[in-house]
Amino acid sequence: MPKTDPVELTAALVRCPSITPEEGGALVLLQTLLEQAGFACTRVDRDGVSNLFARWGDKGHARSFGFNGHTDVVPLGDPEAWSVPPFGAEIKDGMMYGRGSTDMKSGVAAFVAAAVDFVQDTPPDGSVILAITGDEEGDAIDGTMALLDWMETHGEQMSVCLVGEPTCPNHMGEMIKIGRRGSMNAWVTVRGKQGHSAYPHRALNPMPAMARLMDRLASHELDHGTDHFDASTLAVVTIDTGNAATNVIPAETRACVNIRFNDIHTGEGLSYWLRDEAAKIDTHFGTSTEVKVKISGEAFLTPPGPLSDLVGKAVSAETGIVPKLSTSGGTSDARFVKTHCPVVEFGLVGKTMHAVDERVDVDQIVQLKAIYGRILGDYFAQ
Repeated sequence: MPKTDPVELTAALVRCPSITPEEGGALVLLQTLLEQAGFACTRVDRDGVSNLFARWGDKGHARSFGFNGHTDVVPLGDPEAWSVPPFGAEIKDGMMYGRGSTDMKSGVAAFVAAAVDFVQDTPPDGSVILAITGDEEGDAIDGTMALLDWMETHGEQMSVCLVGEPTCPNHMGEMIKIGRRGSMNAWVTVRGKQGHSAYPHRALNPMPAMARLMDRLASHELDHGTDHFDASTLAVVTIDTGNAATNVIPAETRACVNIRFNDIHTGEGLSYWLRDEAAKIDTHFGTSTEVKVKISGEAFLTPPGPLSDLVGKAVSAETGIVPKLSTSGGTSDARFVKTHCPVVEFGLVGKTMHAVDERVDVDQIVQLKAIYGRILGDYFAQ
């Protein structure tokens, strides 16, 4: 078979309007290509979300290398603000433009192209698995989680996994993610008693209680960081009362905080702390506070070792750069994969992801395919 062009494949994927959770033709395109290369493919759709599992090699092999990624993209924003058609995959001055070009259709194209060429050129003693979801940018309940649930039911196992998300801040090859901070949101409602602002003693104003609570939370130092993680952070992202009258003390006020936490903490432990702080405020002010929490992911770490060494060696060989091992950034589907097998993340520069005129350097796509191909070769040569 001729070599698989990752730039052409990226362009074909960008032209698929796969705004989450729409499949947009992206997984159909990939399944066709992979089946032609001898991969056994299964659609693992769940609750309206499209996912694709592909394996080359027998299921019974003792070792398998897995790639994980997503083909869904975030909404366009204002289409009129784009200087090019958002799904046109237009190339100008060496950059391919389009929604998803960076995050992360180029990454998927690179590891699919690398995997297809690798199994054709040097069939390995083992399996190559691709787990591709259409639900990473959305709620992520029926994406990679659905794939992993299906794999467990059907006896499919990745020995190790590489998630192809963009990981490099400025230059290709500078960063590998070996973990991620946990993330959670807490919605706080403080209730008092409505009344006339001229007679505050007849009311119970929830505003001072909320202000005190938000100050306590934002001023609290959660930790000083760990060997592999920065200090945890708490940000007050909104306080909303919706009271347009200046002579009315409102009955309630609402706020939301976002916490990014390291491996010192758990979502459950931080939830308990938030509710305990709210209870202290209620005791002081006489208010009633409700705290609702959503934990998007727990902090995790794949300790430096064989997998990060394998990826780092390939990155250095292709770029001449020794990558930094990092846990920075937001969440990714690696937070789900980490319960299945050791996982790290490596991809290209992500400066324009989610932005208007999102774009990717086409040379980086070619380079990323070479890195992924080298990783596969080195892994199965061990």
